[in-house]
Amino acid sequence: MLKIRLMGTKNDIKWFGKLLKRQSRLTVTEFSELYRNKGTNRYYRAYVEVQKANMKQKSK
Repeated sequence: MLKIRLMGTKNDIKWFGKLLKRQSRLTVTEFSELYRNKGTNRYYRAYVEVQKANMKQKSK
């Protein structure tokens, strides 16, 4: 599993999130809401968890 922080404009983050979700070799297990970066009104961040598509998810 990987935890990834995405940073960019709202449109860039949404675009990249769609790309990740379309990948057949990846499963997006979590996609956070958008958070505004301090000191700017233009850039945001989001947090994503992905794993290989063929791995079974562990129970918590």
